[in-house]
Amino acid sequence: MENKQLKILFLIGILLLSFIPTAKAHAEGEEESGQQAKFHTEREMTMKTLELPERLPRFVYDSGLDFTYPDAVRGIYVTGPSAGGARFDNLVNLIQTTDLNSMVIDIKEDAGIITYQPEEGSPYEDVGTNYIDDPRKLLETLEEEEIYPIARIVVFKDSKLAKKRPDLSFTENGQVWKNGKGESFVNPFMKEVWDYNVELAKKAAEMGFQEIQFDYVRFPEGFERRDDILSYNEGDYADIEGDNVQKRVTAVTDFVEYAREELSGYDVDVSVDIFGYSATIKEAPGIGQNFSKIASNVDVISSMIYPSHWTSYFGISFPDKEPYKLVSEYAKVENEVLGKLEDPPTSRPWIQDFEAPWLYSGPTKQYGKAEVEAQIRALNENGINEFLLWNAGNSYTENVDYTP
Repeated sequence: MENKQLKILFLIGILLLSFIPTAKAHAEGEEESGQQAKFHTEREMTMKTLELPERLPRFVYDSGLDFTYPDAVRGIYVTGPSAGGARFDNLVNLIQTTDLNSMVIDIKEDAGIITYQPEEGSPYEDVGTNYIDDPRKLLETLEEEEIYPIARIVVFKDSKLAKKRPDLSFTENGQVWKNGKGESFVNPFMKEVWDYNVELAKKAAEMGFQEIQFDYVRFPEGFERRDDILSYNEGDYADIEGDNVQKRVTAVTDFVEYAREELSGYDVDVSVDIFGYSATIKEAPGIGQNFSKIASNVDVISSMIYPSHWTSYFGISFPDKEPYKLVSEYAKVENEVLGKLEDPPTSRPWIQDFEAPWLYSGPTKQYGKAEVEAQIRALNENGINEFLLWNAGNSYTENVDYTP
C-alpha cells in the first residue's frame, strides 16, 4: 500500500513539472510573439539587402590579354615558321598598311606537329617544335599591334598521332593507312582523339588566342569507298541507329558540339573549316560533314570556297577562271542554308590568293589584285563581310583593296 501511494505521488510530480514550462510559455506568449515578429521583419530586410542573383556568373578564364573583335574579320593564314620567323614582321606590316586585321596561326598543323615546344611531360612534347619560340610573347605583340589572333588546330588529319597510336587510326593489312599523299588520319569515332585536340585548344585559349579554328574536322576523303577495306574502332557509335554515313555525320557533329562546350569557360569563339560543296548537298557521305549540323554548333563557319577546288559547278565550266561568279553563286546557296537555322553562325569563308597550275596543261590563270578583289566583292554583294585569305606560303598579293 505504501509503495502504491509513493508511485502515485511520483506521477503527480512529473505532471506538475511538465505543466510549469507550459504555463510559463503561455504567460510569456504575447511578449515572445512580438519578439518573433521583430526578428522576422529584420531578417526579411537583411535578405533583401543580401539578395543573390538567380544564377551566379559562370567562371571564365582570363588570359590577361585584351583584344577587340574587329568590325569584320579580314584575315590571313600564317604558318608556324612564318609566325616565329623573319616573315612575321612583313605580315604584321601587311596588316598594318591595309584593311586586313586578323591572323589565323597554326598551333597544330597538317601532319600533327605542334608549332611550339610544350612543357616537359606534356602529351604533345614529342610532336612539339620551336617554330614559335614564345607563343605568349607573340600574342603580346599582336595585342600591341591590335591584330586579332585565331589559333588553327588541325584535328583528324594527324600522321604523327596515327603512327604513335595505330589503335586511334585506320589500318589496312595491319599497317596504318595512308592516302595518296602519304598522309594518315586519326579516327573521329574515338573520344580520346577528341580530348587530345580539345585540350590543346584550351592551352591556346590560355595563351590568349581569341578564337579556336578547327580544321580537317572530317573523315578522309572518299572514305565511303574504303569503309569495308579499312579496320577501325567505332567506339560508342558502333550500336547507334542508322547506316555508316549517319554514324560518321553524328560523330563529326558530336565532336564539334563537345569542343564548343568544353571551351565555353575560356571566352573564345569556336570556328570550323568545312568544304564549300558541303553546303550544296544534304551531307557529304564519306567525310561525315553536314553543313547545317556543324554550323549549328559553332560561332563561325569558314567554308573553303577556293575557285580552283571546284570542278564544273553552278553551271560554270572552269571555276578557277571565274572567281567572281563562283563565289557569288556559292554565297547565294550558303545564305539560303544558314537562313534556315535558328541561330546561324558568322560566315567567314576562305578565299583564294594562289595559283593552281595542276589544273592547266598550258599557262596557269594568275591570281592577283583583280582576282582577290573579285572574290571579296562577290561576298560583300551577298551580305558576307568577313573572309580569310589562303596562301600556303604566306605570300599575299600586294596593293589589294580588301574593302572594295
